[in-house]
Amino acid sequence: MMTLHYFPGSCSLASHIALEEAGADYRAELVDLKAGRQRSSDYLALNPLGRVPVLVVDGVALRENAAILAFIAQRFPAAGLAPLDDPLAFARVQGFNLFLASTVHPAHAHGVRGSRWADDPAAIAAMKAKMPQVIGDCFDMIETDWLRGPWVMGERYSICDPYLFTLARWLEEDGVDPTRWPKVEAHRRRMVERPAVRKVLADEGAVEPLWRKTVA
Repeated sequence: MMTLHYFPGSCSLASHIALEEAGADYRAELVDLKAGRQRSSDYLALNPLGRVPVLVVDGVALRENAAILAFIAQRFPAAGLAPLDDPLAFARVQGFNLFLASTVHPAHAHGVRGSRWADDPAAIAAMKAKMPQVIGDCFDMIETDWLRGPWVMGERYSICDPYLFTLARWLEEDGVDPTRWPKVEAHRRRMVERPAVRKVLADEGAVEPLWRKTVA
């Protein structure tokens, strides 16, 4: 059995959903970030950065969503979560997920965790003020250049979709109106209709804002 170390509402949601979609035999273990559990010696042994997610497989700790998502797709090929038989298409999947990991997620973090990059309060405030614009630029690109619809890669659901869903859930927190991107908003609605997504959100005690508004 695999163990996913996660925190509700964090980026670990992407890997959690993918495991559920794959039908994996796994255990989800909460890392209470608010209580500082990520700084404990046993957790730092799994991830010296003290972050989630971590997926432990056969005693090996896998870190970073993009790597974990690719592993899940390859470990459970019958789930069809990536075009494993097409190197070019798989590279495109990886390209999108790495864009989320290297560009979109850090843009969000500059707004909420600016102290990772600066000590000067003015610099931190400047990063926070700039963040909505940078996030907006990222989602402009996702809307026009990446999201083919109904899923990121087109007709085929993939490991790109839970990752996009996870980061798109932060748009309101980032001070950005998600209705600016109709395709992204439709993707969010489509995602919360999937049984695996509903189950994971319920298991994590999370509430999808857009879904709550839809059914109200």
